[in-house]
Amino acid sequence: MSDQELLEFGKKYMEQVEGFIKHNQYRLVDIKQNCCVMEADIREECLNYYGLVHGGFIFGLADTAAGILARATGRKAVTLNSHIEYLHAARGGKIKVVASAIKTGRNISVYEASIYDDQDVMVAKAILDYFYIN
Repeated sequence: MSDQELLEFGKKYMEQVEGFIKHNQYRLVDIKQNCCVMEADIREECLNYYGLVHGGFIFGLADTAAGILARATGRKAVTLNSHIEYLHAARGGKIKVVASAIKTGRNISVYEASIYDDQDVMVAKAILDYFYIN
């Protein structure tokens, strides 16, 4: 797919999505060959007991961006394995993830996701493996 076709695919995907992704108001910013950028506003319901951005909210954004890249191959994919390192507390009003392909295989693909706060501080780094189910 061309970059324009990928962007159209991503927009259509985000319009159709329900559940977790919609509830958390994750937004697609850009998608190109092997790279996806998404963001989400930090709202009160995204915070943990200590008033910090919940790790699950951060991980969900990373998983969603990498998942869109996996889906952009034209196949359905599910997360097979993942690992995330939390580096700093997120500050400000939003977080952003930049996901990129490390390896796109026949059955399994591997993606890296870097998550930043709106001060451009990297708050987490994740590696996500996806298994193609068709």
